[in-house]
Amino acid sequence: MSPADFPADLLARAARIRLAVFDVDGTLTDGRLWYGEDGRETKVFHVHDGLGLKRLQANGVQVALITARISHPVALRAEELDIAHVYQGQGDKRRCLLELLDALHLTPEQAAFVGDDLPDLPPMHLCGLAVAVANAHPWVVEAAHWQTGKAGGMGAAREVCDLILHAQGHDEAERERWQ
Repeated sequence: MSPADFPADLLARAARIRLAVFDVDGTLTDGRLWYGEDGRETKVFHVHDGLGLKRLQANGVQVALITARISHPVALRAEELDIAHVYQGQGDKRRCLLELLDALHLTPEQAAFVGDDLPDLPPMHLCGLAVAVANAHPWVVEAAHWQTGKAGGMGAAREVCDLILHAQGHDEAERERWQ
């Protein structure tokens, strides 16, 4: 979907975002769990998503990861991308998000949550912008204000970043930066 095709209400929601929160498994990854012979877990992240997250941060939007699982590769990727707000092992993602919003002095309307599966529903219902990745569970799609064209781990997060940056008027400056 090109920026010209975004509905006005979606752009209005995205324009208010000051915190973009992402689930990890199934959202920043394709959702598959990979284990080596030694039992160590590996994950695959899409480089386009990483640049999108960095661009959000460079334009004043804070980024957070809230995930139910605990994984060393997530900590490594977050460190690489300078993501300060990383919450692993969160059984109650909504509560975690509320605590983060309180700490950052933000309202739920200023937050976006991007998810793919049932544990993502409670924080999605709370946020001003709820996004489902293309391959999300149908209930997650129903709860979303918008659904990406790309699947989790395949550039979906980048689509969300681009939407927010477009809605906040950063397109031209970003284009010039990369010329």
